[in-house]
Amino acid sequence: MSISLAMVFPLVLTLILLTVQGALWWYDRQIALSAARQGSEAARSFQADPDAGETAANTFLDQVGDGLTERHVTVSPVTAGVRTVTTTVTVRTQSLLPFLPGILITQTIEAPVERFVPATP
Repeated sequence: MSISLAMVFPLVLTLILLTVQGALWWYDRQIALSAARQGSEAARSFQADPDAGETAANTFLDQVGDGLTERHVTVSPVTAGVRTVTTTVTVRTQSLLPFLPGILITQTIEAPVERFVPATP
């Protein structure tokens, strides 16, 4: 009995770690998506600062994304005539399995830029 348990235990432990790794991937994906949403909401606001989106996304990642090993935020600049803003957040998750790097996750949000439209009588 103990020999068969010694043969099966590494497989069971690997399956448990893969399940937890999958849960970490899903959670970090949600963090990246939320950071991209925060960045796009800040960048698309009427007359927002040029770096408002990147600042908002990085602030969100500072507050929530403690387990991320690497992160990069890109917000497309809002210029005259541009109707959309694109925020891309790339993060790398922690890896529970030895000798395997964390999974690279990229989330992109595209949102319309708020603009002032005067009321017509």
